[in-house]
Amino acid sequence: MGVAATDFDVVIAGGGIHGAGVAQAAAVRGHATLVIEKERIAAGTSSRSSKLIHGGLRYLESGRLGLVRESLRERRYLIHAAPDLVRWVPFHIPIYEDSRRRAWQIRAGLSLYALLAGPRRQSGFRSLPRSAWTSLDGLETRGLRAVFRYWDGQTDDAELTRAVMRSAESFGARLACPAEILWAEPAAQGVRIGYGDAARESVVTARVLVNAAGPWINEVLSRIRPAPPLFPMQLVQGAHIVLPGVLERGIYYAEAPADRRAIFVMPHRGRVLVGTTEKVYRGDPGAVVATPEEIDYLRAACARYFPRLNGAPEEAYAGLRVLPASHSKVNARSRETTLHCAPADPPRVLTIAGGKLTGFRATAERVLRRLAPLLPPPAAHPPTHELPLAAAASPPR
Repeated sequence: MGVAATDFDVVIAGGGIHGAGVAQAAAVRGHATLVIEKERIAAGTSSRSSKLIHGGLRYLESGRLGLVRESLRERRYLIHAAPDLVRWVPFHIPIYEDSRRRAWQIRAGLSLYALLAGPRRQSGFRSLPRSAWTSLDGLETRGLRAVFRYWDGQTDDAELTRAVMRSAESFGARLACPAEILWAEPAAQGVRIGYGDAARESVVTARVLVNAAGPWINEVLSRIRPAPPLFPMQLVQGAHIVLPGVLERGIYYAEAPADRRAIFVMPHRGRVLVGTTEKVYRGDPGAVVATPEEIDYLRAACARYFPRLNGAPEEAYAGLRVLPASHSKVNARSRETTLHCAPADPPRVLTIAGGKLTGFRATAERVLRRLAPLLPPPAAHPPTHELPLAAAASPPR
């Protein structure tokens, strides 16, 4: 594993995008940082998302202006810091005679979206003339009433996560992988943590433990003694399919015919990625897969708008979102990140629940602000939004 027993300021459980983000934010401040990941960096939800860096246009309908504004700001930072990992892509919203949202509603939403993004070239949008509709990758034009084009970001979620982790390591963060937290208990001025695997256990102490294990956060909490309260959560499965075919004009943001939920049809590595679904999941987080019903749902949604994309999926995958437990409908619940602290004085264990790929850096900054009273004074450091992120160099041939 490469990490001997020693003392750390921050130990992080989980090598997804939030764990990597916290590691970067802690390490750049000069804090001794250790990330413990049981499989590999971006093994879970951080490699199974829709791979978008976006402001969350649909969250405007529920009035989450703060979340959208923050996401648009983080989008701008990421496109600047990681130009070879995050790129501007044109998005198209087709409006049909049977669409739930009318053209005036979309125009109003895009106007507010542009206002929140600020006066930048890619903040604008336009309505495409009918003469341009036939150039839109074979988009179905029967019943089509309007098409709007705006701009958002697309990425490789797993590679972005790995780039953030490499940045953290460049500032001194250490990685134990594969390994998992076996137990944790209070210690003088911190937390004592046992981690490893069936063959070897190492013990370290940390001033704070950050639980960024995604769908496994309650599993990590259950290994702490005395046991803190678990986070009241619900896991929601989101599936994607990869279809043969090519999209050359960008990404399409449409409504699934079955229930009028928003879906994306996107170019992805020379194929077409379609997602996502929302379904409560109650099984082992490590066993989540796209179900036949989800695959059929996504195929039907794609075929409604692109009749030529009717081949059998080449791949299907599913990831899990962590949402607060609630009796409300899944799509009505907040996607904002929750920071859940174990009841101690001071709280030495902090759990990150939920959140979006786009906002990982802002979440990490919130975590470090929350933990600042428990950590040494930070070293002088550049702001994390200015840290460059680069894709890994191609291996030599």
